[in-house]
Amino acid sequence: MSEILTITLNPALDVSTSVAAVTPGPKLRCTEPRYDPGGGGVNVSRAIQRLGGAAHAFVALGGETGEAFRAMLDDEKIVAEVFEVAGNTRQSIAVGETSTGKQFRFQLPCPDWPADQTERLLDRLETVLDEDCLAVLSGSVPGGVPQDIAIRVNRMAVDQGARLILDTSGAALTAASGNPGPPIFLLRMDGAEAAEVSGRSFANPADLADYGRELVARGVADHLVMSMGAKGTVGVSASERFFVSPPKLAVVSAVGAGDSMVAAIALELSRGSSFREAVRHGVAAAGSAVLTPATQLCSRETMDEILTRVMTSEI
Repeated sequence: MSEILTITLNPALDVSTSVAAVTPGPKLRCTEPRYDPGGGGVNVSRAIQRLGGAAHAFVALGGETGEAFRAMLDDEKIVAEVFEVAGNTRQSIAVGETSTGKQFRFQLPCPDWPADQTERLLDRLETVLDEDCLAVLSGSVPGGVPQDIAIRVNRMAVDQGARLILDTSGAALTAASGNPGPPIFLLRMDGAEAAEVSGRSFANPADLADYGRELVARGVADHLVMSMGAKGTVGVSASERFFVSPPKLAVVSAVGAGDSMVAAIALELSRGSSFREAVRHGVAAAGSAVLTPATQLCSRETMDEILTRVMTSEI
């Protein structure tokens, strides 16, 4: 069984609350807020724990918010390696409108990283990326960090004998989609992100699988996991093309679904499961997450139940 290391460069202290209606002008009296340590990799570590596994979390934290964040990780018994950064860790706010069921999400900015901070990060990561480790670099990238950061981390992981799962967005994802090699072990993106980085449109799972196969052929990644929301998820490797469909679910909140998917995939792969079985678990875990409110994540019990109703087909 491989050790799992999650890497979070741009964590966020998640604040969730609700109000009867979001209207301009008057003070809005919100319900008691919930606070959670968030950001891609951190959420993956928390979800893995909920699914009965364990992951070591490498997380960049700074300022008073960073201190509060660290205390929350301790409370959840998440083993964390903290990389100290300049500035204050950002906050993310989710407000549910109880009269309509709508959710409003606000992201506060993260301070830009100075140039030397990235080099210190890479030096530190080299000491924690062990041989046979399954590393998960997940979430957005702070301003000031080079766009090719994922490519550099992947090269380091391969040199250390580790495997990298990458789930990022924006310029970092665009750069990763042109990765000159070595291949990223597993690259996850959704259909909208695939359209953005490729400049194409994808009408169906087969079109998305064709694009994924192109990335595999170019040596960008060995495995592609490409989500199409409630419709399902495409899995692609050099030898496989399949589509995993979840059952119809009553969505409460989509927050945390992607992180829960990555968590279940990473956990199954670390246990030696096949790529296909890992994606099936990922789709079930994402389904579990959408049944929970605000910033809450998946549960093992719900994932196991949904897994019995997940369908897989060849593309």
